[in-house]
Amino acid sequence: MAGLIERRLNEIVRQRMTESPVVLLQGPRSVGKSTLLRALATRHDRPVIDLDDLAVRAAVANDPALFTSGHAPVFIDEYQHVPDLLAAIKAELNRDGSPGRFVITGSTRFDSLPLASQSLTGRLHRIEIQPFSQGEIDSRRERLIETLLCDPAAVVTPEPSATTRRQYAIRITRGGFPMALTRSEAARHRWFDDYVALCLQRDLLDVGRVRRPGALAPLLSRLAAQTSQVLNVSRAGAGEGLPASTASDYVDLLRSVFLVRLLPAWGKTLRAATAARPKLHLVDSGLAARLLRLTPDRLGGLDATSLQQFGHLIETFVAGEILKQASWMEHRPHIGHWRTHHGAEVDLVIEDGQTGSVVGIEVKAGSRVHPGDRRGLRMLRDRLGNRFTVGVVLYTGTHCIRYADDERIIALPIDRLWTNTATGE
Repeated sequence: MAGLIERRLNEIVRQRMTESPVVLLQGPRSVGKSTLLRALATRHDRPVIDLDDLAVRAAVANDPALFTSGHAPVFIDEYQHVPDLLAAIKAELNRDGSPGRFVITGSTRFDSLPLASQSLTGRLHRIEIQPFSQGEIDSRRERLIETLLCDPAAVVTPEPSATTRRQYAIRITRGGFPMALTRSEAARHRWFDDYVALCLQRDLLDVGRVRRPGALAPLLSRLAAQTSQVLNVSRAGAGEGLPASTASDYVDLLRSVFLVRLLPAWGKTLRAATAARPKLHLVDSGLAARLLRLTPDRLGGLDATSLQQFGHLIETFVAGEILKQASWMEHRPHIGHWRTHHGAEVDLVIEDGQTGSVVGIEVKAGSRVHPGDRRGLRMLRDRLGNRFTVGVVLYTGTHCIRYADDERIIALPIDRLWTNTATGE
């Protein structure tokens, strides 16, 4: 199945190549960057310089300028293994800075590498390649976030959802990594274990100095237990005997190789009472579930612990889907979370950078929406006034609901994220 999936980003990358001298495809290892790069290279009848190949890496490190001076476009895979390439690319662009000169991939964030902030300023466009979305997996062209920003009334339809709680649990634990999708549950568990080990033992140690490498895996598991919660670095580090400063450095390293993401606080200028700490999310709900040793059966349990874990993981799952949809938009919106010191919160706030309009999204694991579930959305609506386009409670129930007593607030089944498509399927 994974090999047949058409990425929404394919057309976007081709368009960006007509606009920018360098296009960087960055994202987690094994997410499909190399596959996309090879497809682009084949389209242009050009080779790929693969820096995961040790012999090629040594040759490029010995003479970066030789490999960057070829006919455009030049395709380079995993450029971070030879950071000096950036200086060579910059020198080449000084001679010819036309669009489409280079397409490079990296499994490390560009701004975490030495000299990255000083190289290619204004000449490089970054595109984050993420795990497959649910719509990509199901061959549906999702557009819920785009529709909510421009025509929210169109998303309230009479068709009920047929997705069960069990099916949500399966999607959450499966995640979106291409190589994990078609495997059996046991094989997928082994793949995730090997994936984490590879990232921690190879990629992460290449990025920065780690005095206690043995603490990285336990710290990542503790962060998985915090997924969809406001980041508490001190608590996560204390469990492994790490000072808060060291734990913070290690979180930055984990973020640099795309294992975790930090969702920034939004609306800090609204009032002083707005909290400023980011929310933590694992990059993939399937990865988070494996780190917590959660199967669909365990995640679907009705005991208090399972219910809490389901709630955290389904929010991380939804956040990932929303961020993927936002990345395909021509004008990418700003996304954060909103929380006050008095406990009111909205899980995701999506702000259109062109118009300033705002969509608020609250994620609930229950099959019913209670009045209290809309409290944060009501407060955000009242503070923003006309800028507030719509507030959405995404829940595991079956029906779309428009509330007569709550202006501009609706409830939608979570699966509307991938069943609300351009063709109305």
